[in-house]
Amino acid sequence: MTNGVSQPLSGLAAQGFDIRFVSHAAGILLQDFPEAIAELQAALSGLTLPITEIIGSGGGETRFTQRLRKSLAGMHWPKHVFEIAKTVDGVPKESTSHEVDHVRRFEHGVIALEIEWNNKDPFFDRDLENFKRLHAEGAISVGVLITRGASLQAGLWAAVRRFAAERELQDFDDLAQHGYVPTPKQKANVLKRVERAKDPVPFGDAWTDNFVGNKYGQATTHWDKLMERVARGVGNPCPLVLIGLPAAMIRFDQAAVDTLDDGELTP
Repeated sequence: MTNGVSQPLSGLAAQGFDIRFVSHAAGILLQDFPEAIAELQAALSGLTLPITEIIGSGGGETRFTQRLRKSLAGMHWPKHVFEIAKTVDGVPKESTSHEVDHVRRFEHGVIALEIEWNNKDPFFDRDLENFKRLHAEGAISVGVLITRGASLQAGLWAAVRRFAAERELQDFDDLAQHGYVPTPKQKANVLKRVERAKDPVPFGDAWTDNFVGNKYGQATTHWDKLMERVARGVGNPCPLVLIGLPAAMIRFDQAAVDTLDDGELTP
């Protein structure tokens, strides 16, 4: 509560999600887009992230990201390409297009949404500047960006190490039995630490260090990197809703690691 007024997405905040509003976005949502608040909370509140999807997913699309996209699409947040054309005396002079993963049209305006689960962090600049341009042209009222939250980023090492401990991983053969095969370079880096004569590192620790550092390192899209952009004013003055996914959504089970095929990715 702030000045007796409920903050939007408070239900997600109570579940550990990072929530940040920029340029009066909270007031805009409360006043003009109450449906968007309900739909975002519905799409995100029940989202879970199996540890096997953290281990086995490829690139920027985990199965849970696909589930989130499907949920949003089912609530009329489809992908959309904005076409902005300028003319002088009826003659076309300039045309640009801006693709956004999810766009929702309401009575009082349009909201654009991007998901950055695990891209290189310059993708934040692209998304925020895209929102800025679309807002300046009157095409959108608010931009929403979803990424790994601070607790999730901080908890990835412990989560992956728990996976290694619960699966009793002692070598790469054990990893392969659970469906994960590292690259030759990754294997060499892990073995260098495991087999060194002085202060060898346990396999589970060495593999976890290498896996998390390579796949979810500091140069990827996560909450702290997003906050750095916001602090520099990237995307300003577009109203922004920034959402960080929490560590609390991770689930542990004994399922096999299932690496995604490119053909299975959905828009």
